[in-house]
Amino acid sequence: MSLERRAIGLVEDDPIMGESLVQRLSLEGAEVSWWRTKADAVTGLSRRRHHAVICDLKLPDGTGEDIFIEAVKSEGAPPFLFMTAYGEIDQAVRLMRCGAGDYVTKPFDMTAFLERLETLVDPMDGDDQSVLGVSPAIRAVERTLRRLAKVSAPVLLTGETGSGKEVCARLLHASRGRDAGPFMAVNCAAIPAELMESELFGHEKGAFTGAQGRHLGYAERAGTGTLFLDEIGDLAPRLQAKLLRLLEDRTFTRVGGEQPQPFRARVVCATNADLGAKVKSGGFREDLLYRINVVNLLLPPLRDRSEDIVWLIDRFLVEFEEQCGNRIKGFSSLALEAALVHSWPGNVRELRNRVERGVALGDGPLLMPGDLFPDLAPIAESGLREGLEGVREEAERRHIVRVLAENGGGVQATAKALGIARTTLWEKMRRHGIPAPSA
Repeated sequence: MSLERRAIGLVEDDPIMGESLVQRLSLEGAEVSWWRTKADAVTGLSRRRHHAVICDLKLPDGTGEDIFIEAVKSEGAPPFLFMTAYGEIDQAVRLMRCGAGDYVTKPFDMTAFLERLETLVDPMDGDDQSVLGVSPAIRAVERTLRRLAKVSAPVLLTGETGSGKEVCARLLHASRGRDAGPFMAVNCAAIPAELMESELFGHEKGAFTGAQGRHLGYAERAGTGTLFLDEIGDLAPRLQAKLLRLLEDRTFTRVGGEQPQPFRARVVCATNADLGAKVKSGGFREDLLYRINVVNLLLPPLRDRSEDIVWLIDRFLVEFEEQCGNRIKGFSSLALEAALVHSWPGNVRELRNRVERGVALGDGPLLMPGDLFPDLAPIAESGLREGLEGVREEAERRHIVRVLAENGGGVQATAKALGIARTTLWEKMRRHGIPAPSA
């Protein structure tokens, strides 16, 4: 992806921020039109077609939403990347659901900002929509999965519980197109070892007591599609040997059968375990690990890709709100702030479950932090206020630390990037216990 020779509209009334963005975008090869007011932006967009528009939400003579509404009246309106403060997240999310494109919260990391702008300018192949998220880390995973769809090598997906390994496997399968074939998912930890062989490879009539007819296993039913083996680290040693033969010979034999059956599907495995450690302890075959680990994709935990949190919340909200009569209109900015500082030990699965519960039980129309985190929020009203204030304080502290790092510890440059006085920054650093940068 590249911004070279791309026409980018920039709507920003702050002279320092505007000049900084113009300089950086110009270095990337973009042709930038910089407007400081709503009126100038509307006029400029009507005179020339742009590949994307970077737009602040607050302007001297209106809002970024006003500009977006005017722009979408024309055919072929460009995607908008809104720049928001935390208090404007609700509005930005609502605009995204109306087709705006994307948003970033100030202050933002420039590398991540450019990555998201490039994605709007040059959407990824396929359905032009991100399936997994908007962070650079998860977009890299998604691009790799789409490329892997063109080859048949085994893929091993690793990552923490709830990080989305099966979602990735299904995306890899779907990226093959209309001729993808069946997707057969097998949870190796959920099926008892004494039943797994029959479930995986099938059995003939009379193979064992109760086998009253021929049964086709997952490997056979997968056809030319995908056989997804989740929690592969829990597969019994005896079945590991049979799986190795399946991968090496591309054949298998039903339980009680004698005739080898051809295996034509692609194998995708997933685990949250350290298979290398299991090999050393004797719990996993080393030769099987080599076979399934042709391509290894590590899924980053949600706490390491905070850019995806609000995006996922909005996605799940749309998924669940229809089940509840569309009475929930969104999440309050306080709830989104609480989500951004939560550590998400259960990853995307935890987030999805919390959104589903909040939509089902929330009083609405905007869900509050207690709707997302009923197990963490204080019961008393005073305690709730203190808890929310803590969320704000933690969010502010983390942003100051990040912007300080981006500016090499320079207090003057950091204060300018944050839009506050240097004395104010010193006071905030003192209050949050942020050490002064070394000289």
